[in-house]
Amino acid sequence: MLTVPLIGLPVAATTYAGAVDWILEHAKQSNRTFAVEAANTHVAALARSNKEFGEAMERFDLICPDGMPLVWLLNSKLDDPQQKLTDRVYGPTLMLETLKATNQPDSPYRHFLLGGQQSTLDKLRSHFSEEFPNASIAGVHSPPFGEWPEDEFENICRKIKESRANLIWVGLGCPKQELWIAKYKDLLPPGVYFGIGAAFAFHAGEVRQAPSFLQKLGLEWAYRVAMEPRRLFRRYFTYNSLFLFYSLRDHMRG
Repeated sequence: MLTVPLIGLPVAATTYAGAVDWILEHAKQSNRTFAVEAANTHVAALARSNKEFGEAMERFDLICPDGMPLVWLLNSKLDDPQQKLTDRVYGPTLMLETLKATNQPDSPYRHFLLGGQQSTLDKLRSHFSEEFPNASIAGVHSPPFGEWPEDEFENICRKIKESRANLIWVGLGCPKQELWIAKYKDLLPPGVYFGIGAAFAFHAGEVRQAPSFLQKLGLEWAYRVAMEPRRLFRRYFTYNSLFLFYSLRDHMRG
């Protein structure tokens, strides 16, 4: 799959269909662990500005362009018009597209939901069982809030192994989920692991998503800031500014 470095982050020039095909193909491998990220400007800028997070992202096998600014920057680097993207690969939608693709009787794919409160996981399980009745939600786990006990990693691995899941959705929040996947990638049970961010809260109906026209304009961040200004203003102001700064500097340097 073609990848393009965007402020140093290798982002795949892919669509939902291409990403889902890649995911299902790699989930079949029973002896390897893969990591997938849907990267927005926050993820890209953080990977460039923070050494620890940048090294963590180097361990990811597929990084999709979640966010129209990444799509626009990626397209500017492609000479072939046929390779240019018309839409982003939005993490919450990628989750739904993957569930849809595995919504078949006797499917070899099994999903595991890791992260969030138990009430959120219960809502997700109920919602997905109605929307995708033949997709197997083989297991869920809500880790303790705050610092985890010493045996928590072993507990998570045991539950994933018992579920026989090969598609593991990790919703611990960014950057915690990416750092956790990267740190334990070689020790986790085989499968495809996703850093999925706010998708759990969105699909559980706990947080409203931005209207589609704002998403198309690359203004989802503005909607989310308006909904949660105290929590998100500093993050988006900082990392959107850094993304623009790094993009312009790299362009001037050729």
